[in-house]
Amino acid sequence: MDLIIDMKKNIFAGIGIVYLTILCSCGGEKSPFDQKKSNGSETTKEDQHSEKKVLSGAELYTEKCTACHGSDGNMGIGGAKKIPASTLTLDERITLISNGKSTMPAFKTQLSDEEIKALAEFTMTLK
Repeated sequence: MDLIIDMKKNIFAGIGIVYLTILCSCGGEKSPFDQKKSNGSETTKEDQHSEKKVLSGAELYTEKCTACHGSDGNMGIGGAKKIPASTLTLDERITLISNGKSTMPAFKTQLSDEEIKALAEFTMTLK
């Protein structure tokens, strides 16, 4: 009986780890600790983006979107929409990526306006 209980605990722990991995890889907000500079002052959106390499739309998609949308935009994990079937315009995609919707996080605090536009443009190629 104890063996069965231990097996159930291990199964639930494994499911929890998988769930957290998927949840964390879908974007989400950064920790408050990531928003501080080493001298303790807060960083601005411009500071965050000037300190890192600007990625292409394809690289951003791979980093921020594939966990839920898949590499071809058709995976649909956690309610993620199938991108190739989308009829959204470029401006509508920019707004969606910036502000998020439903389970999709907003990326306006993580990405620059240029990165969001590049990402939106890349999603237009997933047909």
